[in-house]
Amino acid sequence: EKFDIVKKWGINTYKCTKQLISERFGRGSRTVDLELETQIELLRETKRKYECVLQLARAFTNHFYSLVQTQHALGDAFADLSQKSPELQEEFGYNAETQKLLCKNGETLLGAVNFFVSSINTLVNKTMEDTLMTVKQYETARLEYDAYRTDLEELSMGPRDASTLCRLDAAQSQFQSHKDKYEKLRADVAIKLKFLEENKIKVMHKQLLLFHNAISAYFAGNQQQLEQTLKQFNIKLKTPGAEKPSWLEEQ
Repeated sequence: EKFDIVKKWGINTYKCTKQLISERFGRGSRTVDLELETQIELLRETKRKYECVLQLARAFTNHFYSLVQTQHALGDAFADLSQKSPELQEEFGYNAETQKLLCKNGETLLGAVNFFVSSINTLVNKTMEDTLMTVKQYETARLEYDAYRTDLEELSMGPRDASTLCRLDAAQSQFQSHKDKYEKLRADVAIKLKFLEENKIKVMHKQLLLFHNAISAYFAGNQQQLEQTLKQFNIKLKTPGAEKPSWLEEQ
């Protein structure tokens, strides 16, 4: 039984390798679904661009986290000097309060940006990747389908003796099996691409609105609007003692 499995695997590998080489050198015909392959290439390009956005958003989070930590330390230093410098108590005091307020607003913005990063990461590395895994299965099935189609065509053009007719029947059966598999996966990919596009639009509409509102409110110094943005998107901040990198929990 193991020998038969290995034998089948070897024959399949040989046929697929032969087909692949033939295609690359322009000698073999290749089944092409132009509409589907255009959508697949668009998905791969979109994924690359979203990965770039994800990388930049993570860099922003790391840099901004360092800024907030520095503001926190600076506020503590001002507060300490306010207690120990009577002649500058008021000046150190309001600077300490300013840094504490900036730190608080910064922590709130970090909560929003971390939520944005988490959502984009899920979209790129789970949702898109899941669809691309099905695409890889489809591409393998397409190669196998063409390999067995070519094999059947070559046998059909040969002599029709008893031995050949037996091999032709076997080739026809294998071809039909791989054709069914190819067509099923092609349909699966088409459905997944459709649902992925709908999901992407829904997710990005929400996340881009969140990112814009949170960034705008923070740099406008609008604390109330910043906090309202987190409530709008159901983002709950962790306590300030939480460890890096996340300041949030999704409800």
